[in-house]
Amino acid sequence: MTSQTSIITIIGAGLAGCEAAWQAAGCGVQVRLLEMKPLVYSPAHSSPNLAELVCSNSLRASAIENAAGLLKEELRRLGSLLMEGAQTTRVPAGGALAVDREAFSQWVTGAIESAPGITIDHREVRDLPLDRPLILASGPLTSSPLAGAIAQWTGEESLFFYDAVAPIVDGETIDRDVAFEASRYGKGGADYLNLPMDRPSYEAFVEALLTAETFPFRPFEEGTLFEGCLPVDEMAARGRDVLAYGPMKPVGLIDPRTGKRPHAVVQLRRDNVAGTLFHLVGFQTKLTLPEQRRVFRMIPGLEKAEFVRYGSLHRNIFLKAPEVLHRTLQFKKDPTVLAAGQISGVEGYIESTAMGWLAGWNAARLAAGRPLLTPPPTTAIGSLARYVAEADPEGFQPMNINFGLLPGMEKRMRRRERRAALAARALADLETWWEEEM
Repeated sequence: MTSQTSIITIIGAGLAGCEAAWQAAGCGVQVRLLEMKPLVYSPAHSSPNLAELVCSNSLRASAIENAAGLLKEELRRLGSLLMEGAQTTRVPAGGALAVDREAFSQWVTGAIESAPGITIDHREVRDLPLDRPLILASGPLTSSPLAGAIAQWTGEESLFFYDAVAPIVDGETIDRDVAFEASRYGKGGADYLNLPMDRPSYEAFVEALLTAETFPFRPFEEGTLFEGCLPVDEMAARGRDVLAYGPMKPVGLIDPRTGKRPHAVVQLRRDNVAGTLFHLVGFQTKLTLPEQRRVFRMIPGLEKAEFVRYGSLHRNIFLKAPEVLHRTLQFKKDPTVLAAGQISGVEGYIESTAMGWLAGWNAARLAAGRPLLTPPPTTAIGSLARYVAEADPEGFQPMNINFGLLPGMEKRMRRRERRAALAARALADLETWWEEEM
């Protein structure tokens, strides 16, 4: 693309930073990769290697009829370093892509260290460098000094330090014979789906919350609870009727099946314009993922719910991306600075890798004076870029890839058939787009 005279700087050598560095260097641009390990470690990291996996050895489903599998296939076709490393260090895990975590990080570290055009500078970055182009890929556990510098640069209201997330379910898996549309007190139109509970089902649900297994707070997450956004399991522990007078209050709602006000109601609110995704209002939680599936499926109407994102409450630094980023991952304030990885407003290893791929290519194109890339929104990678740039800024939360982010199909189909069609369209559009760009 260009001679190796241009230099881009990348902060952070996690999955996103390593992918960005590899792609940019492959375009003929010199890369300076800044990484604070092994001089300084975040509270969740322990290995001196790059691209350290700290949460799971699973990179989720492989089949392209699953959105995570589709995103991985797109990345493979786009020459992702991380996908090659994952395949090389893969371990048996049924239909999922799982890796030997240590072997994976060692493989990626070796590839980056030996790559022509990449220089690794091990030091803690405490302020934003003046070097441009610059990619911020410092991750959800960005060190306090750097996080403070980013917050000051973007505006304090544009950087979040704690992530209180309610679960999101696939709208097609909600039982519409149970759910009814209405708003409390009739205000604002029928903006919510309401799942009514009688007293026995409510009490059984509360009992399940009280006895369910939860993720413990890690030491650096202590003190994250605040009264305006308590986990649903914490509220249940404060009294068996707290939920019925809080996020599950039924005031102003009548169940059309009975003509009466239910004892409690779980409200679902649209999470996208298409109405394919709904989140459980007020249901941020510390329940483990298996317990969320078990307990939340006790809610009438969600017995067969498929979760596209689980609830959580943890330290997670991320940008209010729709207010500060373009679809190219450039900052609106300064287009020579880009964001990548979880700090950009996505959730998950694969999603972080995808944003690293896009940021790396766009930083290289920026250095070469070429037009930047915007993958089609019909692709998984393009739909993620569109989400972080164009989602509703109000209540913005990081998102895993899911089919609800892709534009729908005109023809009505069964879920399996529709997902296969969405995946086929995505890969065809990716191939056409990439050929045109190259």
